[in-house]
Amino acid sequence: MAKQQVKSGDRPPGMVDVARVAGVSAQTVSRVLSGHPNVQARTREKVLAAVEQLGYRRNNAARMLSSGRSRTIGVVTLRTTFYSRAALTSGIENAAQTAGYTVSTATTTSLDTAAIEAALSRLADQDVEGVVLAVPLIHTSARIEQFTRSTPTISVDGPRTDTTEVVAVDQALAARKATEHLLNLGHETVWHIAGPEHWLEAASRRDGWRATLEEAGRPVPPPLEGDWSPASGYRNGLLLGRVPEASAVFVASDEMAFGVIRALTELGRRVPEDVSLVSVDDIELAAYCTPPLTTVAQPFARTGELAVAHLLRHIADPAGAIAPESVEPRLVVRASTAPCPGT
Repeated sequence: MAKQQVKSGDRPPGMVDVARVAGVSAQTVSRVLSGHPNVQARTREKVLAAVEQLGYRRNNAARMLSSGRSRTIGVVTLRTTFYSRAALTSGIENAAQTAGYTVSTATTTSLDTAAIEAALSRLADQDVEGVVLAVPLIHTSARIEQFTRSTPTISVDGPRTDTTEVVAVDQALAARKATEHLLNLGHETVWHIAGPEHWLEAASRRDGWRATLEEAGRPVPPPLEGDWSPASGYRNGLLLGRVPEASAVFVASDEMAFGVIRALTELGRRVPEDVSLVSVDDIELAAYCTPPLTTVAQPFARTGELAVAHLLRHIADPAGAIAPESVEPRLVVRASTAPCPGT
């Protein structure tokens, strides 16, 4: 039989590819390749035929699976310098180590579903016992769905599937806390500099901000969109700073807020005397900004620890009920907010 190549650039075929061709789960492929006795002969034949067809080569991790346990969990995350990703991963690694597990991280430079599928395939090749999906996608795919049906998976802030358990910070509540704080200071409305539209957490914050204003009967200004970077905050700050009636702004991240404050300062608009500003994250630098940032703190490390706890429970009882957990953010009031001028 001629070998069939996988159409994904130059990457070699993975265990998920074998599972797709054989019409079985990645976990079944793992059982066949490890010589597990509880596999029907017909299923074993299909898997081995798919291995031959694709030219799949097992890696060292698969060969070491004779015990049936790899004591490894996988993490799929975006390759970025953002503080939030690093803090979340640190929480995952600490909790896994405490539980006697190692962590294998598959990073991706793209949020395209094909890139996520490739990352999951790499983890499947290592026979991880479960996976933490820490990628901020709104949409999923059939192959991601297939993987999460066969492998215990926890989603932190990424794609939700029918079989994925979710542990996440309530981003809509974070936006509500920020917006209500500014309204309570007497501001007529609150402008918003959002994160990228295709990030789930950015969309949730934008929705929470808009809902809070609408419930209060306040006008809803058109949101501005950034990309989480200080540079995008600076660009949007130059726009917002030229709107005389803008006295309050909710910025979707601390790092963007740094850029906004610089832009406002260059335009001669003082924070908080002229414009009050609230952001999200509470990274370590937030308290040392000028002025110190009022922000909604996200417990990144705690979220990572909870994700591991849920994942280990799911590994121990794959048939157990899926129980999402929402982590409540906390408003930290500092010097970047003040009563509206004239109130």
